Amino acid sequence: MQRSAVRPSPLFFAILALAIAGGLLAAFSDATSTRDPMLIAGVFILIVGGWAVSLTLHEFGHAFVAYKGGDHSVLGKGYLNLDVRHYTDPVLSLVLPLILLAIGGIPLPGGAVWINRWALRSRGISTWVSLAGPLSNLLFGVLLTVAVAYIPMPVGLAIGLSYLALLQVFAFVLNILPIPGLDGFGAIEPYLSPQTREFAAKVRPWAPLALFALLFAVPNVAAVFQDLSGFVYEAIGGDRQDAYAGQITFMFWRY
Repeated sequence: MQRSAVRPSPLFFAILALAIAGGLLAAFSDATSTRDPMLIAGVFILIVGGWAVSLTLHEFGHAFVAYKGGDHSVLGKGYLNLDVRHYTDPVLSLVLPLILLAIGGIPLPGGAVWINRWALRSRGISTWVSLAGPLSNLLFGVLLTVAVAYIPMPVGLAIGLSYLALLQVFAFVLNILPIPGLDGFGAIEPYLSPQTREFAAKVRPWAPLALFALLFAVPNVAAVFQDLSGFVYEAIGGDRQDAYAGQITFMFWRY
């Protein structure tokens, strides 16, 4: 792949700068109190900006692997520019997931990029195209967790990054489910029978919505995913107490 094919947009750098600004606010705040306005503002901006960055990287992951695998149409669609405006719908891709994250603390996936599966060279490549998105979340979560564990940093920044890392793990766990409309199903779909794929196409628009409704409406369902995500997060070296401190700071109106 030519280096010039990937051209990060100014919007992506602006979102990244927003996350960094939030991190600086959190770093220089009074982390001895979760009610400190500067801490709350810093963690909130860090999480919102960081989650927006991860949504962009998730979709870029799909597009980058697809490009390498034979679908060069993603270049003309602008998917390799890390610009959320080129995805399916900027509102569904970025705004709605951010609102739902702020309200419910559940990291829902954004809008998808359109991949020409017929242009891909093999079923294996199609599988990796689907997996690239959630794996980008997991990798991002691992990098954040390692940074908190091994780089000395102020408490305010540590709790913000810890919660952001946990959200990445949560997003990975959700997206990897073999449910039509989610990336986990996309990974196995090339190997399914035509009848199964036809049925999946019919329920694809509704299956994720049903899952998300359960997550918001049934506390026990959300608790199962939170526990599983917490287990994975701790397995990669995360501190759940730091992540919880970041969560209650981010969702200050609920605690």
